[in-house]
Amino acid sequence: MSSAGSRFETEMKIGPLSILQQSLTNNTQIMINCRNNKKLLGRVKSFDRHMNLILENVHEMWTEEQRKGKGKQPKKPVFRERFMQKIFLRGDSIMIILKNPNVTSSSK
Repeated sequence: MSSAGSRFETEMKIGPLSILQQSLTNNTQIMINCRNNKKLLGRVKSFDRHMNLILENVHEMWTEEQRKGKGKQPKKPVFRERFMQKIFLRGDSIMIILKNPNVTSSSK
């Protein structure tokens, strides 16, 4: 059991879970692209090895196609956004996780 625990710790330092660990430690935002074509921008409160996440201060963003009536021109897609204080996101709905692109590195 200790080898499984040490393997998990190693994955959190250098593996794909390292982005989540860094975000949790530094309290920085991450951008998540979900399978439902929505994007989430928020801070990681907790996560597990299956990438189930508890996120805080989450902005959910998506675009909606406007329905057109008979004989009318198609309308442009509309950008939508909503804020959620806390959410639980199941890991199987995550496609990609990115560090917040708006945060500039302090070491240049």
